[in-house]
Amino acid sequence: MKPKQSFSLRDRIKSFDYSIQGIVTFFKYEHNAWIHTIAAILVICLGFYFHLSHSEWCWIALSIGLVFMAEMFNTAIEYLTDLTSPEIHPLAKKTKDVASGAVLIAALVAVVIGLLIFIPKFML
Repeated sequence: MKPKQSFSLRDRIKSFDYSIQGIVTFFKYEHNAWIHTIAAILVICLGFYFHLSHSEWCWIALSIGLVFMAEMFNTAIEYLTDLTSPEIHPLAKKTKDVASGAVLIAALVAVVIGLLIFIPKFML
């Protein structure tokens, strides 16, 4: 086990670099990242068009963030599963399916929130 290190500003800054590398990797290699990005841009444009309230923007931002987080966790789980189980294994499949299901749930929640916010705006 590694000994506990004292706080280092340089290490904290370096950790941001690792995080940014992860985001870049996500957008560079994951096609679903672009699908979510297009959906997010469309929703943001609609939000500006309909002059959403602050609370509506909070729900939209939370929904977009939730979907991206779920997709990134799913991607990380897929990478790790592929590393630890390069051959086809029933548990590896279950792991990937459950992670993918989490993304679907996040996306469905985002759709419901979007519908709750935007349907009344289209009805005016």
